[in-house]
Amino acid sequence: MTIHGWKTQFKEIRNEFGYSEKDDLNSAKKLNSLLKRKNTKKQFQTIIKGKTVFVIGAGPSLAKSLKYIKNSKNSKKIVADGAVRALLEKNIKPDILVTDLDGDLKSIEKIGKTNIPIVVHAHGDNYDELGIVKKLKNVIGSTQTKKIDKVENFGGFTDGDRCVFLAECFNASKIVLIGMDFGQKIGKYSKHKIIDREMKIKKLEYGEKIVEWIGTKSKADLFSTSKIKGYKTIRLVDLECIENF
Repeated sequence: MTIHGWKTQFKEIRNEFGYSEKDDLNSAKKLNSLLKRKNTKKQFQTIIKGKTVFVIGAGPSLAKSLKYIKNSKNSKKIVADGAVRALLEKNIKPDILVTDLDGDLKSIEKIGKTNIPIVVHAHGDNYDELGIVKKLKNVIGSTQTKKIDKVENFGGFTDGDRCVFLAECFNASKIVLIGMDFGQKIGKYSKHKIIDREMKIKKLEYGEKIVEWIGTKSKADLFSTSKIKGYKTIRLVDLECIENF
């Protein structure tokens, strides 16, 4: 399911950040036990395959992007965690939400009352938060360990690049990154509370490397509203006509 070579890439990340594979596995097992049924991945094929997909992150540029996202009616929207609050504030409906549950839980629960698929990612740091999945209607489990029954490894490290992996794995024709800003500034929708700014910046740096790496493997046409190596830069005003590019 994951992109060839990702296992090696993530091994380097695990070593760099000191993540415990045992803790990740325990969280994945807990998530698996909480899921009522194995959700079919066919819904991802229906949403993503052959479509223009907006991958929407919670970076600083998100706020000014919202009106252009709203005007783009024909593109599918895969949204990273905290960015969903911004979309809901503007009455923009996401097509898929990807979260490791460190964003705005009220917004996640709101989406969870609908049939919109929510990819909940389990890792060693969110074991205690996973109970929220019992309140969510349409959950697909995600892990950074081996696949466990109802829990898949689609690939990815941060919520934003996990969205890109999802778009790539299910064969989007075009992938457009919006609000995916990798720099020293943290967007207001990124998290309610940044406990360790230095670590957050480091994760953003790795997120950018991963997104660039996916770009070398991708079969889709790649665009971004911010400058990212391997992606064509697109203006916000051109998002509506992206399908004609």
